Amino acid sequence: MKPAVLVIDVQSILFDPEPQPFESQMVLNKINEVTKLARAKSIPVIFIQHEQPNTVIEYESGGWALQSSLVTQAGDHFVRKTTPDSFLNTNLQSVLSELEVDSLIVCGYASEFCVDTTIRRAAGLGYPVTLVSDAHTTHDKEHATGSQIRAHHNATLPSISSFGVTIQAVEASNLWV
Repeated sequence: MKPAVLVIDVQSILFDPEPQPFESQMVLNKINEVTKLARAKSIPVIFIQHEQPNTVIEYESGGWALQSSLVTQAGDHFVRKTTPDSFLNTNLQSVLSELEVDSLIVCGYASEFCVDTTIRRAAGLGYPVTLVSDAHTTHDKEHATGSQIRAHHNATLPSISSFGVTIQAVEASNLWV
């Protein structure tokens, strides 16, 4: 299998203001760890950025920019999106095809929205998916904490078998063993 790492919506406006997402600094560190090891193994890294015109997350605005502690390199790829689905109306599928990718490693923000939606869509398209269980996050909500939401997705996404591909949740430290 030839995987690619998807880093979803780790953008300034989502990570920098208070309150920050659950364990945001740890998640940022884990993402940098995952992408560093991926590059060392010649695994493509794709940063996906959400945008919405005339808002704080407008294309090329300060809020739209990747969070400043994320490490990017010249060989990385970048995809712009406007919905929680990283495939819908984007060039992600063509980038994956061009790179001959056949499985995905997913991390980022927000566990219950863009991470969840992209994983389900990827599985529906036939990509086996590994969710980096300690490298995705969200903000606390009225109904559940960020910790509870992360745990819920780590438990429920891997239980979906109807797509015909495996979805698994694996800690960053166990990805490459």
